[in-house]
Parts: sequence; C-alpha cells; structure tokens
Amino acid sequence: MTSLTSMTSLTSMTKLTVDVLEMTVAVDVLTEIVITRPASVVAAYAADPSNAPAWYTNIKSAEWQTEPPLRAGSRVAFAARFLGRQLAYTYEISEFIPGERLVMRTAQGPFPMETTYTWEAMDERSTRMTLRNRGEPAGFSKLAAPFMTAAIRRANRKDLASLRVILEKS
Repeated sequence: MTSLTSMTSLTSMTKLTVDVLEMTVAVDVLTEIVITRPASVVAAYAADPSNAPAWYTNIKSAEWQTEPPLRAGSRVAFAARFLGRQLAYTYEISEFIPGERLVMRTAQGPFPMETTYTWEAMDERSTRMTLRNRGEPAGFSKLAAPFMTAAIRRANRKDLASLRVILEKS
C-alpha cells in the first residue's frame, strides 16, 4: 500500500512539474518616470528610433527599414546586447498617436515582445512617461522569464533615468 501511495504521489508531482513547465509565463514590466520637460519634447525625442541608442543602454544601433516619419506600419531594426547576448530584431509600429502613445511589436526570436510608451503632461513643464514591455517567451526563454522580468525592470529604470538626464539638460 505504501509503495502504491508513493507511486501515486510521485506521478502527481511529475505531472505538476510538467504542467508548470508547459504554462505560458508572461513577462509584463511597467516602468514610469517624471521628466521636467513638456510632453511634446519628451514624446518627440523618445518616439524617434534614431535617438534610442543614446538613452537605451542595451541598444547599440537603430536602422529604419521603412522611410521616416514614424507611423503605424513603420519598421525599425535594432541591434542590442541583453543578458550577455547579442540580439537583432525588427519592431513594427502598430500604433502611434504623436505626443500620447507609441506601440511597437516584434515576433522574431524566442522572445516576441511588445513595447509601449505613453506620455502624459503633468503640467506645462513636466511629463510622466511610461515604458511597458510585454511578451510571451518560448522554449528555454520561458524558463528564464522570472529572471528576464527582473533584468528588464532594472534596464528600463536605467534607460528612463538616462532619458531624463538627456532631456533635462537640453
């Protein structure tokens, strides 16, 4: 009887482990900052992909794949380094409301991602900017999702702080 109970318990534990491994583990990181510059200035600078390497620590280059200006359907290729790995990916702009909201998505690689920027005027001199990264990792990246969430959060905080320094100097 004891060995049957142990077998049942082991089978249940194995099934639970497999179920946990097969779950979709989503990454959803929302970061915000207040920048002492008008919303129009913050939005114009942050929404320009050409400026990304200046304020995103991990982005090494940004290259337009479509003709500027930025609009829904625009595509921009980025080269980056994250968690010690070289990454190359192309974002497609899915929504752009100048001065309010930018949504871009990539479906490439083991970690498809959606990035959203929003800008909200706090007053005529200050802007709240949010940066949200959401994705559903696949394969090995699924197992690393909790670690990636923490790393993305740290990187986003640094990036928004860099953006604030750049914009508040000008």
